[in-house]
Amino acid sequence: MSHTKDAWVSQRAYSLWESEGRPDGRGESHWAQALKEFEQLELTKASPDGNDLIEKLKAAGRLMRVVPPAENGLQLKAAR
Repeated sequence: MSHTKDAWVSQRAYSLWESEGRPDGRGESHWAQALKEFEQLELTKASPDGNDLIEKLKAAGRLMRVVPPAENGLQLKAAR
């Protein structure tokens, strides 16, 4: 684990422990939950320029773009 990852997971596990009233014997489950949360956050990170996120959204048909206005206003269409 990198120092940053280790520190984040440690702080999150501690926060989970505190939020549950500081129970005894739950350290491993708090650590596992914090690690899972960190991994989920890592999956949502985009590249510095955002191009990988744009490509994922295009592939999923979730990236919207504005097309020239129709008679009654703007239209949104999935970018391709």
